Amino acid sequence: MPEAALAVEIAVQDLEGVRIALGEGADRVELCSALGVGGLTPSPGMIELAAELARQAARPDFVNVLVRPRAGGFVYSADETEIVLRDIRQLRELGAGGVVVGVLDERGRVDLETVTALREAAGPLILTFHRAIDVAMHPADAVARLAGSGVDRILTSGGAQHAVDGVATLHDFAQRAAGRIEIVAGGGVRTADVATLAATGIGAVHLSARRTVNGTPSGPGGGHPEYEVTDIDVVRSAVAAARSLRE
Repeated sequence: MPEAALAVEIAVQDLEGVRIALGEGADRVELCSALGVGGLTPSPGMIELAAELARQAARPDFVNVLVRPRAGGFVYSADETEIVLRDIRQLRELGAGGVVVGVLDERGRVDLETVTALREAAGPLILTFHRAIDVAMHPADAVARLAGSGVDRILTSGGAQHAVDGVATLHDFAQRAAGRIEIVAGGGVRTADVATLAATGIGAVHLSARRTVNGTPSGPGGGHPEYEVTDIDVVRSAVAAARSLRE
């Protein structure tokens, strides 16, 4: 299935989320765990099974995997960077179609040296630089530099809490990208925001499309019984909103 003029990317945390996104016509998913802390690297088993679902649907590039070793910012130690590199190499073997990363240096700038190493580790996979750019110094200048480093996409809210409030920056990023790199608007995106965001010239919207359900009591050591799942109605409406822009 070819991507629409405005692609729809869904952040999912489980296999059912992958199935929903495939079934409702989303263009791709960002597979992760722990969205409550901004997302962390999912397990190898999750990645492998998600990739199998995508292959069965003849969508080999559908699953893009977030590789983030911990919560709490994007400045990583040498050990943490090595973990990211090894995770990327492993997810290539597991069948992922893309990798989503973000790394800053100690001065808060986009760490282009490490990005180059991550690009090499990713090989032929699609490489997305995530919302670390929204807390980076001089993010506008980083757009062209990331394109020159082999990054394929940038996920950003335009520096705002919600992407719809960052439309001026998103438009600037899209102009700077000049077709060399895809700008993906993400951050509190609602279906009602899709047309406004599309008008900035971005290439895709990113939604978590999640809702909370109650599980069984997990005991003192198991945390809160509530957990998150992908909301099929939100996915369906977001895809419909993107498709309506072509009519």
